[in-house]
Amino acid sequence: MTVKRIVSNIATAAQGATPADAQTFYRDILGLDLLMDHGWIVTYGSDQPMAVQISFASEGGAGTPVPDLSIEVDDVDHLYQKMKAADFTIEYDLTDEPWGVRRFYVRDPFGKLINILSHNS
Repeated sequence: MTVKRIVSNIATAAQGATPADAQTFYRDILGLDLLMDHGWIVTYGSDQPMAVQISFASEGGAGTPVPDLSIEVDDVDHLYQKMKAADFTIEYDLTDEPWGVRRFYVRDPFGKLINILSHNS
């Protein structure tokens, strides 16, 4: 038996939002493709091969809270500037961490804490 895919499902109603509110954050800024739209569920994704991972943590590292989702990107500095320009709330400023990542935390339109990171070369 092999796990083929892990999907993150984010409830939108608790924040008074709709699935369509994901468009700016996940499509326009992060560059994900719209894969499915049934109105009640909207799915964004990428055709890039990705490793299957699920992490369990007591903290987010450096004393930060555990993020709801971590997204690795190729240019974290560029994404940081785009998130700030779009007025998304930065919860943890862009930081080079001692374990080899450069990252920041931002709130998505649904209040989820998102860890956006790049691994240092």
